[in-house]
Amino acid sequence: MSIQVRRESPSLLTELTNWMGATALDPQVRVEEWVEGDRRIIRADIPGVDPQRDIQLSVDGGMLHLRGERRAEKRERHRTEIRYGSFARVIPLPPGTRAQDISADYVDGVLTVSMPETTGSEAETIPVTTGSKKSEKD
Repeated sequence: MSIQVRRESPSLLTELTNWMGATALDPQVRVEEWVEGDRRIIRADIPGVDPQRDIQLSVDGGMLHLRGERRAEKRERHRTEIRYGSFARVIPLPPGTRAQDISADYVDGVLTVSMPETTGSEAETIPVTTGSKKSEKD
């Protein structure tokens, strides 16, 4: 026989954690990343947002910045485990990735971001010049 216990109010620890925000060990937006052919794909589960209004993507310093907000609905007395409010995630990009090379699509609560995959450049030799000066007699 099993007994189901239903707690109407959150515990003190839950309230404190919610008040402080997400912990470093529990990212607000979970992502997965893989390479498919010549493209790198990043997928993030972000249900319950309006992608036109609530999601912003930008590229800065070789990083993809994902910012957004999940807006809470006003309800009388309820219990929730869903996080509402602002969220952000920073993801490193392949070297040389430019914003114009990235595409993003939001379908059924999933944001999919695609960009060219670079395999990394081979080592390049940089010529070293000497500081020799031409004689002024020339």
